[in-house]
Amino acid sequence: MAVPHSPDPYLGYNFFVEWDGIIYAGFQECSGLDTTQDAKEYREGTDPPTVRKIPGLVSYSNISLKRGITNNDELWRWRKKIMDGIVERRNVSIVLLDQQGSEKIRWNLTHCWPTTWSAPEMSAMTDDIAIESLEFVHEGVTVDKWS
Repeated sequence: MAVPHSPDPYLGYNFFVEWDGIIYAGFQECSGLDTTQDAKEYREGTDPPTVRKIPGLVSYSNISLKRGITNNDELWRWRKKIMDGIVERRNVSIVLLDQQGSEKIRWNLTHCWPTTWSAPEMSAMTDDIAIESLEFVHEGVTVDKWS
C-alpha cells in the first residue's frame, strides 16, 4: 500500500520571503503565519436549550521577520513610506523549501504593509550579528502550493 505523503517533515530553516517577484532570502526568522476565527454563540427562541456555535470573523496575526542588517535599506524605505502617509501594500509570499531546494509550500499574503521596523541592538561587549526586524500586517492568506 502506498503512503499518502512523504513521512519526513520539512525543515523550518529552509525558506525565503518574496514580494514584487523579488526574493528577499536573507531572513533568519519568520513567525506569525496563522489564522484565527472566533466562534459566535447564537440561539433562536424555538431552539433547544443549547446555543449554536457559528463561525465569526477571521483574523490574521502579524508576520515578524528578522535578518542580519546589511547595506540593503529596502525594509526601512518601505516602513518610511508608511510613516510618511504613503500606504504601499504589497503581496508577500513565504516559501518553504525541501532539503534539495525545491519549493514545497507557498503561503501568499495579501495587502501587507509594515507596522513596525526595529533597528538592531548594539553592544561593544559582544560579537553578535546586528539583527533588524520587520513586522507587517496582512489581510488574508492562501496556499498556492502544498506538495
